[in-house]
Amino acid sequence: MRDHLLVSGGAGFLGSAFIRYTLQHRPCTIVNLDNLTYAANEPHIDHPNYTFIKGDICDRPLLDQILEQHPIDTLVHFAAESHVDRSISDAAPFINSNIVGTYHLLEAVRQYPDIHFHHISTDEVYGSTTPEAPFHPHSPYRPNSPYAASKAASDHLVRAFAKTYNLKTTLSHSCNNYGPYQHQEKFIPTIISHARQKKPIPIYGQGLNKRTWIHVDDHAEALWHILDKGQSGETYPIGTSDLISNLDLVHTLLPLIDPNAPITFVADRPGHDLAYVLDTTKTTTELNWQPKIPLTVGLEHTVNWYLNAVPV
Repeated sequence: MRDHLLVSGGAGFLGSAFIRYTLQHRPCTIVNLDNLTYAANEPHIDHPNYTFIKGDICDRPLLDQILEQHPIDTLVHFAAESHVDRSISDAAPFINSNIVGTYHLLEAVRQYPDIHFHHISTDEVYGSTTPEAPFHPHSPYRPNSPYAASKAASDHLVRAFAKTYNLKTTLSHSCNNYGPYQHQEKFIPTIISHARQKKPIPIYGQGLNKRTWIHVDDHAEALWHILDKGQSGETYPIGTSDLISNLDLVHTLLPLIDPNAPITFVADRPGHDLAYVLDTTKTTTELNWQPKIPLTVGLEHTVNWYLNAVPV
């Protein structure tokens, strides 16, 4: 049983979705540790099982205090800088949060060997591929952006600490996520925002880069399959078969917002990976998990949320 969770980065897009899902479906308590950076959604959750603590995962005394005061049995580590473009212009925050922050969490947990540490990672650590050669948990790492490299380094830290100090750990690599509450800098919120304002929608290169997309609620449910059934030391891919080019994604979204919204092609991002594709067989077969929300349904739900909840 996972009775008492510490969630790092629980005010971010992925972490907050996981917390909402957990409070709806599980009786466990949650301590949410988040520094409330620019991309966070400040949590306003009124629930007897929920506690919010504003703080930095690099603050080791604070981590020790939390683990001393709360009977944590599971740490789910979302906290990370995640926007690739920002990592290209300034990698320092990514090194500090994604690598140094992960190190401090692992060091704190090392004093509590019964705590299970689940690390959230990304398919971007594997670099670029084609639909014919999907990534699997043993694929070599070939990160092509400072963000991806920082996540790859944090993955290696988790595995090294597990081996060296006999920690209980699992990892998951996810494809691209979408859904309500995502920060405006991300691709789908950018499309929606620009289309609503009749501003040109920027697309890198020719828009041919392909990504697989998963609704954030499906991701949250998948994480609980890992926490319930996953084996310590293992890595689990989380994804769907919804592979689509960036240009096709724009053309899928525009009829839901403004079919006549303008598109502009801009200079490609440095090191822009052609495609990310995950082989999720391990997760679907060993953990009996399947994504439930088709891309077209999830996109319509997401657009409706932004149209109703976010001012133009």
